[in-house]
Amino acid sequence: MAAVDVVEIEGHIIDSLTLAKVMDVILAAGADYRVVDVAIGRTNADVSRARIEITAADEDTLDALLAELKVHGANRTDSGDAQLADVERDGVLPPGFYSTTNLPTSVRIEGRWVDVENPEMDCAVVLRADGRARTYPMHRVRIGDRVVVGQDGVRVAPFERPRGASPFEFMTSEVSSEKPKALLVQDVAARITRAKAEGGKVLAVCGPAVIHTGAGPAVARLVGGGWVDVLFAGNGFAAHDIESNVMGTSLGVSLQGGLAADGGHANHLRVINEVRRYGSIEAAVDAGYVDGGVMFECVKRGVPFVLGGSVRDDGPLPDVYTNVVEAADAMRYLVTGVTVAIMLASTLHAIASGNLLPAGVETYCVDINPAVVTKLADRGSHQALGIVTDVGLFIAELADVLC
Repeated sequence: MAAVDVVEIEGHIIDSLTLAKVMDVILAAGADYRVVDVAIGRTNADVSRARIEITAADEDTLDALLAELKVHGANRTDSGDAQLADVERDGVLPPGFYSTTNLPTSVRIEGRWVDVENPEMDCAVVLRADGRARTYPMHRVRIGDRVVVGQDGVRVAPFERPRGASPFEFMTSEVSSEKPKALLVQDVAARITRAKAEGGKVLAVCGPAVIHTGAGPAVARLVGGGWVDVLFAGNGFAAHDIESNVMGTSLGVSLQGGLAADGGHANHLRVINEVRRYGSIEAAVDAGYVDGGVMFECVKRGVPFVLGGSVRDDGPLPDVYTNVVEAADAMRYLVTGVTVAIMLASTLHAIASGNLLPAGVETYCVDINPAVVTKLADRGSHQALGIVTDVGLFIAELADVLC
């Protein structure tokens, strides 16, 4: 028997193509829709509203579709209070728990809408004893926590890209290798400058290719100039950053001459070993063993960093989190206040960081490989804008503009 429900969507849903995306999702699910009513704003600043009746083959199909539509800010019109269930085992959520997006979310509790704090995707919503609602990753829930289950009483606001003229409107695709890079650099620099002026923080997420391409000194300039407030990376980035400054190579290849050094394949191992001898990157900097580079500037300026480990790490450096859950929690602690994020030639760390960031954080993913920037958006980071270019050239220009 067919199942029917009505959803409502509000915002700049026409020019952002959100309404069209909602209709596409409905049809792709094998369901049908009827626009009950629509009110289109008269000016660029006015919001639009639409109510859509959805008909699906059965209740299960409809429920799954309604959950998918929440990502686009389409919410049921007759939603009652949110349903709650108690956690019965530490680190295990109740069946049917509501899985969050990184969009602004609110839940209805006893007839009152409560904003969910710290929007983060792939989490649960926990109602605290003081009446506040907050996202919790699965491993953090404890026995007795009250968790939102099902789709009822959950409202999500649609994501809207920054409005007004910008180089990103030269081409409307999220990812393109043909966007004007000089204008993009100027635009990113302007947004970073504005974020800092408004008291926001800038997050840099770096992959090892940043060092391999010779972009390390430019990133160090940004950190040293106060343009980076938080750094996320892996063991490889930090190890090769230190290698490049101690030995002049990255993965054994000279950054000056571009030729492989004799025995250079072991250079990163030797610097990791020496830093382990000192006990930490900070201790190696204080001792004078590391006297330049990104990690040096982080230590000297007190810029916090999280180095998340992986199974392929050499060493690793003593500062690396070898427990990935602890690494993610350390990252969660530091993303508070971040308003601009720059993902530089990183896939796994970029996706991990994007998963933690609310949709309101302006995110720029810079990589020579279009698949990397596309993957970040496909994973649900709606706010990510892809810049397909050589990271070394891009960051050098950005550092010139800002520094």
